[in-house]
Amino acid sequence: MKFNPLLVLLTMAVSLMLAAPLRAAEKAAPLIVGMELAYPPFEMTDQSGKPSGISVDLATDLAQSLGRPVVIQNTAFDGLIPALKTGKVDLVISSMTATAEREKSIDFSNPYLSTGLCLLLKKDSAATGIADLDKEGVKVAVKKGTTGHLYATNNLKKAEILVLDKESAAVLEVSQGKADAFIYDQMSTYQNWQRNKATTRAILEPFQKESWAVGIRKGNDELTRQVNQFLKDYREKGGFERLGDRYLKEMKDEFKRLGYSFFL
Repeated sequence: MKFNPLLVLLTMAVSLMLAAPLRAAEKAAPLIVGMELAYPPFEMTDQSGKPSGISVDLATDLAQSLGRPVVIQNTAFDGLIPALKTGKVDLVISSMTATAEREKSIDFSNPYLSTGLCLLLKKDSAATGIADLDKEGVKVAVKKGTTGHLYATNNLKKAEILVLDKESAAVLEVSQGKADAFIYDQMSTYQNWQRNKATTRAILEPFQKESWAVGIRKGNDELTRQVNQFLKDYREKGGFERLGDRYLKEMKDEFKRLGYSFFL
């Protein structure tokens, strides 16, 4: 068979034309982000039931920077890491603390938010810190799967630990005086105290400092690089400040007055 340069060129052109849509489709594959839509104002639903909040906006802006549509996968918090490891989601953006224990099974981006474990106490509690709670007869509420749960399990040997599935249930236990304290993050503790000032008080100084980061499946180094670059650019362009003003203006101002800052 004779060599036909024209035929070769036509074949190459057709191959390139077919490959281009495939590359475009691959680039446009949805970025599936797992989060539990039960933690306002970070992860929640709006009045029409659509995902909303700081983490949703952050995920949307991240996906846009990658040229991909975003899909928010609502998942119970203790199911997020299994969903990431099995490939059901590409990323976890769900107010998740980067811990050494979690890093054994998943990777994390650079941190984007600084927080810490604090205490919501029943109004008449005499406790002045976490050490005062590790006593016989004291009941401490925690949300299952959180760093507060982990801290209480590892450090409170005398107190009774109440492990609950929902933040609201733990707050109710304290508000009704059935639990002495609820261990949770700084911003949520502030909000829960504001909503229940008549029955609770708060110690907002963290007894354990933490950072939130994006969860990424192990070995996905290119996506990790892209996420870290996005977070750097987003911070430099004032993206986190805008999110704070949009969703947390009052708290942001109050934390500034108290000498706390949360967005890195």
